[in-house]
Amino acid sequence: MNQSIDASRIPELQEIVALALDEARRAGADQASAGVSLAKGLNVSVRLGEVETLEYQRDRSLGITVYFRQSKGSASSADLRPEAIRAMVAKACAIARYTARDEFAGLADEHELARDIPELSLFHPWDVSPEESIELARRCEAAGLAVDKRLTNSEGASVSTHQGVSVYGNSHGFLHGFPSTSHSVSCALLAQVDADMQRDYWYSAARNPATLENVESIGRRAAERTVARLGARQIGTQRAPVLFAPELARGFWRHLIGAIHGSSQYRKSSFLLDAAGTQVLPSFVQMQERPHLLSALASSPYDDEGVSTRDRDLVRDGVLQGYVLGSYSARKLGLRTTGNAGGIHNLLVSSGPDAPDQAALLARMGEGFYVTELMGQGVNGVTGDYSRGAMGFWVSGGELTHAVHEVTIAGNLLQMYRDVVAVGSDIDTQGTIHTGSVLVDGITIAGA
Repeated sequence: MNQSIDASRIPELQEIVALALDEARRAGADQASAGVSLAKGLNVSVRLGEVETLEYQRDRSLGITVYFRQSKGSASSADLRPEAIRAMVAKACAIARYTARDEFAGLADEHELARDIPELSLFHPWDVSPEESIELARRCEAAGLAVDKRLTNSEGASVSTHQGVSVYGNSHGFLHGFPSTSHSVSCALLAQVDADMQRDYWYSAARNPATLENVESIGRRAAERTVARLGARQIGTQRAPVLFAPELARGFWRHLIGAIHGSSQYRKSSFLLDAAGTQVLPSFVQMQERPHLLSALASSPYDDEGVSTRDRDLVRDGVLQGYVLGSYSARKLGLRTTGNAGGIHNLLVSSGPDAPDQAALLARMGEGFYVTELMGQGVNGVTGDYSRGAMGFWVSGGELTHAVHEVTIAGNLLQMYRDVVAVGSDIDTQGTIHTGSVLVDGITIAGA
């Protein structure tokens, strides 16, 4: 049997999905969808030069959802033998016969399904052995520890590589699959002077291993960030501008995406309820979804329901253009699916061609708080109230002056979004949301 996990497995997986769908039809299901995936991965972590973990994964899964006059049943299995598939389908059908009818349930409308599937360069396997991974992790950690003698300990360096192939099909005739990969390297270090101990990290993630940051550079970046935190202290409670680093700005925008998600809208549990067509951000802010960027981490030719993904403006000139919808939430709201079952795909946040770099953002802020780490989950998606522990640096005269810890930043996201002053050009592309630093005017900082 073919043991590879790549595009060569697609015909075999299509046969499995087709069998599951045929069994559902034979059982009397009005509609059905099924998805199967194979995946393998290698995770290595090293601490102080010694191997801490060496994990190898090989997974497979199959799931089916059936509908009997809009009553839904689902089941899953890791056994891909024909007899196991038949038993799984029978269980899903039995469940559906006992569930309540939901008028909004069912497959995505047939005309919404992807027909022309673009090639997005999502599969770039990394032929790295466990021994080579260990050596890369050691080099990463060693490069970091060598930066400064105050780096006295380590939480370790890790190397991960994963590849998989999946196929989705439904009773509307959709049956397609594609392979994908993801890889990462990370390092976390500790520095200490007397009783002052600080920790920080850095990482790199990509679909193509050739575009990962050099492992020594990752270690050195983690070291520099850690050492810079030494001497951190509290600041007094005050109201001041706050600059979110790019890797934290992703989370800042993710709260907005959660508020405009279809489920938040139809459940009326959103601080941006019915906000489509209204000004939610300053007019210079643009948010564009670009699902077909080559090799991007969140690219996909279709969503979890097989619906075509497509370019669109989510926020134009600060005005919210629509919501993030799968077919179920779209029906509940009387709208059309946006191809977002399973989430968004490459959200690009920008403030136009003249976006300032980080130095210009600091100069514009003058005096305020540059946040490099957030802690806690103090965000209320219904009211928009925001309160999180924070660490970072105090800025004075447009320059970083000293590290800050043990403070809380608080406000309301509705107002915080209106108070965005600038989005930087220092864009982080290592996630679903591509954004630069975000400068927000006048946030409450609770400190000493």
